[in-house]
Amino acid sequence: MSEPSTPTSQVVRRAPKALLHDHLDGGLRPATMVELADASGYDGLPTTDPEALGEWFRDAADSGSLVRYLETFSHTVAVMQTEEQLRRVARECALDLAADGVVYAESRFAPEQHLEGGLELEAVVEAVLAGFREGEDEAAAAGTPIRMRGLLIAMRHAARSREIAELAVAYRDRGVGGFDIAGAEAGFPPTRHLDAFEYLRRENAHFTIHAGEAFGLPSIWEAIQWCGAARLGHGVRIVDDIEVGARGGAVLGRLAAFVRDRRIPLEMCPSSNVQTGAADSVATHPITLLKDLRFRVTVNTDNRLMSGTSMSREMGLLVDEAGWGLEDLRWVTINAMKSAFLPFDERLELIEHVVKPGYAALGSVR
Repeated sequence: MSEPSTPTSQVVRRAPKALLHDHLDGGLRPATMVELADASGYDGLPTTDPEALGEWFRDAADSGSLVRYLETFSHTVAVMQTEEQLRRVARECALDLAADGVVYAESRFAPEQHLEGGLELEAVVEAVLAGFREGEDEAAAAGTPIRMRGLLIAMRHAARSREIAELAVAYRDRGVGGFDIAGAEAGFPPTRHLDAFEYLRRENAHFTIHAGEAFGLPSIWEAIQWCGAARLGHGVRIVDDIEVGARGGAVLGRLAAFVRDRRIPLEMCPSSNVQTGAADSVATHPITLLKDLRFRVTVNTDNRLMSGTSMSREMGLLVDEAGWGLEDLRWVTINAMKSAFLPFDERLELIEHVVKPGYAALGSVR
């Protein structure tokens, strides 16, 4: 890799971005939450001041515990229980990402968590996909085109994974890119949902698995070797299988070598990992070591509301605190596009005609 340049915040914001790991219920605008809560009669918000609400989410997520971090979602999910609410949140998700320079995004959500208002699973999916299309149309009209895909999540602690997997297959030609499981890792291994993953493999369907975030190498091993995950959600604990010598050399264990050799994408989320205690800081986050060792790392937001973040902010933190350059940002963006749950020709079109020209135009800007 060539000598890195040091891009300014303006350059980072203008850079084309690809996002693989973003939770729809973790990216609501605080003002939207206040409006939806008021309209629906939900009185559980800790405050109805949008600015203070955003601060509350960031503070609550800064606990160092994944379990505590996940508790904040009770408020966002509470205002995502009707078709109108879901369409609005999905539309605003697309618009917010597009305004940040994201040209391709996969936003994931758990249909089973949006049934309290009487919706069926299919209605949840259709409402979200309709919101994505509306956001895409508005973003294109504003000159910031974006391509949105949905990923359907099954919750690790529940027993609906096969049903959600079938739903993902049913909607894969209508905007659903694939499947995932999420929730607390400890006590809920991915093999608990093996039936769903075997079904998806038989159907030639894409899936990623949250693994190696709050739990270690066994979770990653099961996700890959038992379940057949195409990508790893987070995967930060793969670093536990890498020994770095005093002079900077690294020795990879069998699992880490397999992940690198097979080019298994790592959906890494620096700020979120710091909040949940999976990493000490962005400066020391394993993503930089893994980048230097040429793992297929990607940069992601995870939950924009809880982390008070965006793709520009995540990339900017890596530039400022971990010494990344413009070429590093270009490399991880192409990694993400190569790893997207999108047909090959469409991925190639975005890489060759959007991502590469976009970075080339920034190459002389400092």
